[in-house]
Parts: sequence; structure tokens; C-alpha cells
Amino acid sequence: MHQPSAPRRSFAETVTAAPDVSEGQAAEIAAEVFGLAREGLEATSLGSQTDANFRLRPGPGAAPLLLKVANPSTSLAELEAQSAAADAVRASPGDVATPRTHPALTGEQVGTAVVDGAGLPVRLLDFLEGSTLSGPGYLAPSVVARLGTLAARSVQALAAFAHPGADRDLEWDLRNARHLVDDLLPFADAATGASLRAAMDTVWPVVEGLDPGLRRQVVHGDITDDNVVAQRDEAGRLQPFGVIDIGDVMHSWRIAELAVTCSSVLHHSDATVLSVLPAVTAFHALVPLEAAEVDALWPLVVARAATLVASAHHAAAIDPGNEYTAANAAHEHRILEVATSVPAPVVTAALRAALGLPAPGSLALGLRAPGLLAPSLPVPAATSPLLPGLVGRPLATLDLSTTSPALARGRFLDPDAERALAAATLAAEAPAVATRFGERRLTRTRLDDPHAPTAALGVELHLAEPQGVHAPWAGTVTVDGERMLLRSPTATLELTGLTPSTLGPAGTTPAAPAAVTAGDLLGSAATHLAIRVLHPDADPATTPWFATPELAEAWGALVGDPTSLLPDAAARASAGPHEGEGLLARRERSLAEVQEHYYAHPPQIERGWRHHLVDTHARAYLDMVNNVASVGHAHPRIADAVSAQLELLNTNSRFNYASIVEFSERLAGLLPDPLDTVFLVNSGSEAVDLALRIAWARAGHQHTVALREAYHGWTFASDAVSTSVADNPGALESRPPWIHALDTPNSYRGRHRGTDAARYGPEAVARIEQLARDGRAPAAFIAEPFYGNAGGLPLPDGYLRAIYPAVRAAGGLCIADEVQVGYGRLGEHFWGFEEQGVVPDIVTVAKAAGNGHPLGAVVTTREIADAYRSQGYFFSSAGGSPVSSVVGLAVLDIIRDEGLQENARVVGAHLKARLQALGERHALIGAVHGLGLYLGVEFVRDRVTLEPAPLETAAVCERMLTRGIIVQPTSDRQNVLKIKPPLTLTTADADRFADELDRVLTTGW
Repeated sequence: MHQPSAPRRSFAETVTAAPDVSEGQAAEIAAEVFGLAREGLEATSLGSQTDANFRLRPGPGAAPLLLKVANPSTSLAELEAQSAAADAVRASPGDVATPRTHPALTGEQVGTAVVDGAGLPVRLLDFLEGSTLSGPGYLAPSVVARLGTLAARSVQALAAFAHPGADRDLEWDLRNARHLVDDLLPFADAATGASLRAAMDTVWPVVEGLDPGLRRQVVHGDITDDNVVAQRDEAGRLQPFGVIDIGDVMHSWRIAELAVTCSSVLHHSDATVLSVLPAVTAFHALVPLEAAEVDALWPLVVARAATLVASAHHAAAIDPGNEYTAANAAHEHRILEVATSVPAPVVTAALRAALGLPAPGSLALGLRAPGLLAPSLPVPAATSPLLPGLVGRPLATLDLSTTSPALARGRFLDPDAERALAAATLAAEAPAVATRFGERRLTRTRLDDPHAPTAALGVELHLAEPQGVHAPWAGTVTVDGERMLLRSPTATLELTGLTPSTLGPAGTTPAAPAAVTAGDLLGSAATHLAIRVLHPDADPATTPWFATPELAEAWGALVGDPTSLLPDAAARASAGPHEGEGLLARRERSLAEVQEHYYAHPPQIERGWRHHLVDTHARAYLDMVNNVASVGHAHPRIADAVSAQLELLNTNSRFNYASIVEFSERLAGLLPDPLDTVFLVNSGSEAVDLALRIAWARAGHQHTVALREAYHGWTFASDAVSTSVADNPGALESRPPWIHALDTPNSYRGRHRGTDAARYGPEAVARIEQLARDGRAPAAFIAEPFYGNAGGLPLPDGYLRAIYPAVRAAGGLCIADEVQVGYGRLGEHFWGFEEQGVVPDIVTVAKAAGNGHPLGAVVTTREIADAYRSQGYFFSSAGGSPVSSVVGLAVLDIIRDEGLQENARVVGAHLKARLQALGERHALIGAVHGLGLYLGVEFVRDRVTLEPAPLETAAVCERMLTRGIIVQPTSDRQNVLKIKPPLTLTTADADRFADELDRVLTTGW
């Protein structure tokens, strides 16, 4: 460890308050010492715990400067070392900006100013323009990674740097952390002092043991969120580019540089111990870490947090008027809270895994399934059965994973689900049923918390009859309430749920540890026994029984797999569904590249329930985009209808069966006269394709009018009328010559806005009439009657009322594409065309009609349908199959019986009002479009120019995912949040979405 050359003085004596210098005095110093013109010179205090810092404005057009009035305890050599170190970093190949030092009038880099009769060293430096990352705002992974990169570049630049002023006994040298905390403890309150002492007692022995293997060099020592300068990137994030405040430059451990940087991340919004991983991996990519440095990193983060808190309390005592230190105190306490929220060995295991290093420890002996927790803690081999009464008797395994069939129909939300499933299994004459170690239990899912602890760090046995529990190995036993602990030198066995045997003298349960040998009776378990194996140093009282998905693997450093202690252990190792990155790689190898997926690193979704989705870690997400599942995911009535019909018949629509007739009648009955004839197909693309072919057959040609920014499908005909450049960048240039696109009737950002949007209709009519005069009269006009693909915009009032007669006068048909906006989604109307007060000639439906099952339809008049006879016959193998038809009927029943159209009206209006209120507070929101549960939040960089914000939109979506919300961009500019959730969305979940969006827009993305 660090040994100062002279007898050590207490840091309580050597750490002194910052110089008391006013802004007026600072301006005078700049003029007198550095020759700046006093007239017009303005100084603004920047605050500091050690020095007095001022931003100087020399005058109009002049670059700002930084005046630093050093603490009297700082030597001239130390200040010169700081300037030299800044020059070294700036000159290095890493291209890191640092402030340049300007000489005083004397020619020296450090001048002297007399303040209140005392001489103080002062320096004048460049002021790096930009913002710091100070404050509680969210730091995106790319920003955290950039912090790690800056720390690494600094380490590289200073690797060979030497200066006498860097050899200093500084309070911020992490080698002094133990001394600093000890010295400053008297200035903290009792509770804070106890937490600081406990933190240092836990991590400092680890640091001392690793000290000989830690590399040393000169480091900046303070590359933190407060000491970097950043500029906004294209997505609106502050990305650091320079390093300031080199006042802590010193010779120390190299890994200390990274530890300080990591600690500064922990107080930011949503930060956890794993938030530092991008910084660590970025640092490691440039400055490869040795194993000892990785193992020392988190203990040093904890030590840094402790020094910050201790110093804050000391500063408040010796400099109570310092607003800078007072403002920082709260976030320094937060750093310590997060740093100590997870045991250091667990975080170290996570760090090693992120860097591809083997976990510390050795091979785990417990059996485990693919996708289940793989602990590094070795489990001692049992020399005697834990439950001899179950040896040779097959045990059942309780499947509580995301894909468990037993947890369908929302049963996983029942607080008693685990006990009920176990009881049902025992009723089937199993002697016992065991849970699986490391399984991400769906029963522990919380729909409003994607970070709920779901990974089991132990196993449980549910017993049909009482069983004797015996010591599997020798050790000492203690009893703490319902918990029995069998301790050995290599592991602690924790047993909960047993009645202890009489192990103590005179037939009593021991109050003090009692020695047992392998095979001794420990007690009796009546109906339930919980079993864990812990590291000897792990605290059973604070080690959780369930870990968050993010940290599940890392807890293997302290928690072992007790499966090998169970009878029939191999049965517990059945495979689980978790595949993670491996599945994505397989997908990318086997699927065409253009068949894209949401998100850069998508979760593996394997279950849905109503308006929620659940991944294989049992994390739940609020689904705000899935209009395919209109009546909710995994609806029991649909599942029952499909199952029952598959047990009867599934064939093609040429056979005569009741369900196809019943569904067609129901569907046609929901449309106004004269729409009474139905074609059944598989998809929206197929429905639009058929609708166009019908219109073309009737007219004898293909001239078709469509809207710009529209998407209608991927078949030949539906793609021909799709003009969205978001779906096809070459859409407008590659349209067939018989497609005629009208201007986008966008009342927010189109050619005509606001009340002027009424001009779109007459202009469209004029275009249609001109096409007719030119011999290109349209056979069809197709449009979403509510502009879904453009972001949920209503068409201008009267737009379709103007166009439909013009099309019909030219001999064409009017097609309403209701694939996205129909089926009650708009709340006020069942069909989108009702909002415009028109009746189309052809209606296309899909998506909502089948709730994810491939079902679509074209509904028109008998006369128009008969016109298709000229093209031969129509047939779709699965369109209108018995299964598809019963699905269609079930969906209509559910919408009616559960009042989902009314729910869309009420919840949609509430959500839109919430989002509009957000628009009053967040400049990024340009407008809120839509009706019912088809809404769009349009993001702009400027509310006057309406410059779209597509990168910000994508970044917001990514952060919303981390908050448990699935939402995606839409429109040709990809700057609109499309909000079209299942119609089951509740007011509470609408509020949650609005609250989370507010949080993201407030704290950053």
C-alpha cells in the first residue's frame, strides 16, 4: 500500500477549505497577474471543493478563460505537474481535449495573487466550451463507454509521464482511502459513519491483498461526469470529448483511474452496478486489464464512494457556506448506496464475465440446465444423503419458466401459483416436487417492473409427507428463527422450513454452534423445504433468494447450485428456454437479412398476456405497438376456439362448413349497405392485393390513385401502391407508371397546415379530374381512412367526402384500407372511414381480425365482387379455413363482450390528454396525433421549422425498452412514436406509459 515518506498527518488536518475569493477579486487577479484588460472583464464563480474556479469573459468576441486560485496547501511543483500532464494528454494520439495553461506576466505558468494579505498560487487556462455530464440525468451506454475511453486515453498518454509534482500524498489517491475515511469519520453522523466503516471493512482487505499486483503510474485521478466537457451528438446526447480539472494528477494505481470514472456513473438516473460495464469494456479495449486489476476494480469503486461521502461531511463541517460541496453531497451518498447495493464479489463476477475472463473460484459440482444459472461457487460433494427418505423415489420438477404450459391464461400472476402447482403435482402421487436452481420464474414476474428479481438462487422441495433432513457433510449448525445453517470451511448450507432436531445438550436446540457429522439428523420438514448453498463469507440475511435477471449469473460467485444434494438430481436439469444472444445469431444465419427485428439487442420474447410481453428472463414489457394482437395476447377464448376446431376439422374454404358462413355474415353485418359480400384471405397484403385486382378487373385497366407516405403491403399490387420511403427508400422512384400519388394530406407538416389543410381535398379532386381528361382515369383510389403509417394522423375534415365522388365520377372504386385503423381501434368509430363520413366501395381488413392468426378479408358489394369473374376464380388455401373463421368469430365476440371499442375511446382519450400535457413541458414533442388507441407522438428538433428528430426518436425507444416499454418509430421521417397497443390497455398502464415517457424526456436518452 501507499507509504508516505514522512510521518502521516491526519487528513482532517491537511484537507482545507477552498480559498474565499469573490468574483470581483478574481477579475482583479486576472488583470494584475495575467495582464487581461480589466474593463469589461467578467468573472463567474464555478464552485469547487478544493480550489476557487472562475470563468472569465474578457470582452466581446474573446474566448472565455478559466482562472484557478489554488488551495494554499498545493505546492508549486504540483501545479506545474498538472499543466504538464494536461499538455501530455492533449498531445497524445487519443485526441482528447485538455485546457492549455497561459503564462503569467512574469513568464511563469503559475502566478501569485495576494488576497486578504495572503499569497495564493493562480493559473490561467483555456476554457473548454461545452457542457459537463453533471447532475442526475441518464447516461446512455454510448456515453458511459466514452467516459471509459477518455480514462483509457489519459492512462495511455501518462503511462511514461514523470514529474516531481505528481509524487504527492493526496487525499484523493485511492491508496489513501482507508486512512482518509478513518480520519474523517468523526465528522459524519452515526448512521453514515457506520455505513462507511462497514463498506471499508468489507472491501479494503481485498484491496490490500491485491495491492502487490496492481500496476502504478501517473493518472489524472478525476475523470468523472463533472470533469469532462461534452457536446450534443446527432441524437441529442451529450458525448464527452475533453477532460478538465487535472488538479488530482498523481502517481497511483492505474486501475484507480477507471474506478474513479466508474463511481461517477452510479448516481445518474437508472444507474445500477452494471451501468459501468460500457466504460469498463471500452477501457479494457484500449488498456487491457490484468486479472488483479479487474478483481480490485469494484472494491476501489466502493472505496472511492466512501471517500466522497466522508469528504462531503468533512467539507460541510469546515466550509459550511460552500454551495458546491453541499449540492454534491446527495449524489455522493447515492454513489455509495448503489456501489454497496450488491456484494463486491458479485459485481466482480459480472465484470469478469463482461471482459471474457473466467470466473474466480473453481468448477461448480451441481448439475444445471442450459439457460439456468451457472455458478462458479463449488458445492461440496455430499457424503450422506440430505433426504434419505426420498432416495430411489422419482421426484417431479416444477416448471415455472416463461414457457411453462401450467402458467397459461395469466395464472402466473396468482400470488399462490407456485404452491397451487406444487399441490396439484403432489396430488398426482409424486412424493415430492422440486423447483430448479437459477430458473427465471414467471411466477416472480412483475408486469410493472422489468427488473424484478426472477432468478432463483436456491431450490425448494414441496413434500407429500414429512421427511427427515440429514447433514450431507460435517460442520457446525446454528439455528436462526426458521433458518438453519450448516457451516463448513468451503460452504454454508442454508435450510428453511424444517423443525430442528435436538442437537444440543439436554435435548435442546443449540443457541451456539453445534458440531455435526455427515448423516446426523438435522430436523424434519413437513411440507416445504428451501435449500441454498452459500459461500462461507456470504451473509445469509442479506443474500437474496431471487436475483434480478441482469445479475443472476454474477450471483453464482456467492451462491452454489444445491441440485446435486437432491435425490434423482439429473431430473432437475431439464432444459429451459433461455438462449439469449445465441438465438439471435441463429436467427441472423437462417433468416433473410431484410427480415428485420426490433431493437439492436432484442429481448427473447416467448410469452404474451393481454397488453404485456414477457421474455425468457421473465421480464415483462408493456406492449404499446402490437395492433396485431387487438384483443390482447394469448386470449383464452381464442385459444379454446382454435383448440376445439383443430380437434374437429381444418381444411380449405371450398368445403361447406358453418364457421366460414357465420364469420362472413358477422363481418358484413358490421359494415354499412351495400357492402355485403366477403372474400377471405390470409393477410393485409393479400387483402389489398385482391381489392386492387377487383377494381382493375372492373375497370379494365390499372390506373390507381394512392397517397404519399402510405404503406399497404408487400405483394405485387399492394407494394405498387405503397409509397412510404421508410419501408422502401426507392418507393417514389420505383412506382409503376400507372400509380399516381397524391400529396400527403398532413395538416401538421405538409404543404397545407392547420386550417389550410382543407385545400388538400379540392387539389386531389383536380388531380383526379385531370387524370381522367388525360385518358388515365383511375380504376381505384386507395387510402387508409385514418393516416396510420404516417403517424396516426386524421385526414383533413371532408377530404374523403371530396375525393370519393370524383373517383366514382371517373369510373373508379374507392378502397378503404382498414387493416391498421379498423375494428374499433379509433374508439369513436368501429371503422376509420366513419370518421370521414363516407362509405367506400371496398374495405380491406386483417391484423385485428385474427388477433395474430393469419386472417384477412375484402368486403364489397355483390356487383363489384362479380366483376372479378372475368379473372377466373378466386381461392386462398387457408383464407377462411375453419380455424381462421372461428378465430375471426372469437375476436368479434371479445370486442363486443369486453367492450374493447369503448375501452379504446376512454383509455385513448385519457392517454392522448396525458401526452398533450407532456408536450407542454418537453420541447421535443411537436404534436400528438391520433384518436382512440391509434396515437402518434411526433418528435421535432425545432417547433418552428419542424425539423424531424429521428435519431432522438430511436434513442427514446431504446431507453423506453430498458424501462419495460415496447414502442417503435413510424412515418417516413421515423420521428413519430407509434402507439397502437392491444385494445385491452388500461388507464393505469396508459398512465405508466406517459410517466415513463416523461421520465425519459426529463432525464435523457
